[in-house]
Amino acid sequence: MNHIAGSAAFAASFAVSRETLQRLEIYADLLHRWQKTINLVAPSTLPDIWHRHFADSAQLLDQVPDGALRWLDLGSGGGFPGLVIGCMLAERQGSRLTLIESDGRKCAFLREVVRQTALASVVAVDIVTERIETVANTAKVGAVDVISARALAPMERLLGWCDPFFGSDTLALLLKGRDVEVEITEARKSWQFDCELLASRTSSDGRIVKLTKLRQVGLEISSGPAN
Repeated sequence: MNHIAGSAAFAASFAVSRETLQRLEIYADLLHRWQKTINLVAPSTLPDIWHRHFADSAQLLDQVPDGALRWLDLGSGGGFPGLVIGCMLAERQGSRLTLIESDGRKCAFLREVVRQTALASVVAVDIVTERIETVANTAKVGAVDVISARALAPMERLLGWCDPFFGSDTLALLLKGRDVEVEITEARKSWQFDCELLASRTSSDGRIVKLTKLRQVGLEISSGPAN
């Protein structure tokens, strides 16, 4: 992918509608304004948000079938990748997006983006201000089609957070860095899963873990008492 220097380059690379691009432009403007008081992204990346944050998030949608409409984003922070995906899901009728973020100030930002972009008029958006473990215990979300997370936690811990939301066809898309293979090896001590490791389109060091069939090691379904 060529460097995404702004909204026009983003639109050309991802072929989004005018309405989607307008939502993302509003999002970008709000991010610049709120960053002055809340640390939503690393300050050094702010001048390059269309490439480092928007395109980095948007690339995940290429890995998802059209019928996958229930999307869960863990540790959403400033909305990456989940809220960018939400803006793009507006073009898929019936989409539902849940963003989980424990920081109340960041959730206030996410809600303001949703409000000013009118995203909730086309996508069912739920912003949950709780720790991921709490949400899992209260079963507020249930199984989803897609789970995403970016630079949130080591794989072993992250998969523990994903597990309560995994159904038989759930797909996890996890944005990771150069040490991801070490993380996968460690995670396999506690978890069984199928995964494919994809190169990021926006960073030479970045990787996307495309993961399915998650289950805990040693957790087997009993067929009945042994004879």
